[in-house]
Amino acid sequence: MDEVVERVDAQDRVLGPVSRRDAVREGWLHRIAVVVCHDGQGRILVHRRAERLTRFPGHYELGVGGALAVGESYEQAAARELDEELGVSATVRFRFAFLNRSGLSPHWLGVCDAVVPRAVMPNPDEVAWHTWLSRSDLPQTLQEWPFTPDSHEILARYRACRGWQ
Repeated sequence: MDEVVERVDAQDRVLGPVSRRDAVREGWLHRIAVVVCHDGQGRILVHRRAERLTRFPGHYELGVGGALAVGESYEQAAARELDEELGVSATVRFRFAFLNRSGLSPHWLGVCDAVVPRAVMPNPDEVAWHTWLSRSDLPQTLQEWPFTPDSHEILARYRACRGWQ
């Protein structure tokens, strides 16, 4: 069964429920949430997507996330995805949203962050591998490894939001 998401407009206002498959196929705006995960030492979790996934299998990502269900906020979806993909609960903080045109279809991308324990328990259906990288290692790593298309923009906007040099 296909996920039901909310189709939104260019101002991120809800228009109504649609299937995610239709939203992607038709290029309708919908919402996705991601969580940039930090450990207690400030390192960032980077993971490789499982090969069985239909969207960007085997690519690396800066955040864990997924589509918002009908009625969910960015924070609620981010917290749900954190539990589903990494097996952890944490306080999720919304940082910003932007209209993302990279990837399979355009969507609003809500970027959140959370401090999570280093001992995550990734769901192997979602996450094939993970590691913790320092903030200074991230830009070079994004150039060397095959990341999802939105990871570069997430990092650039997240660095600006957090005041990182």
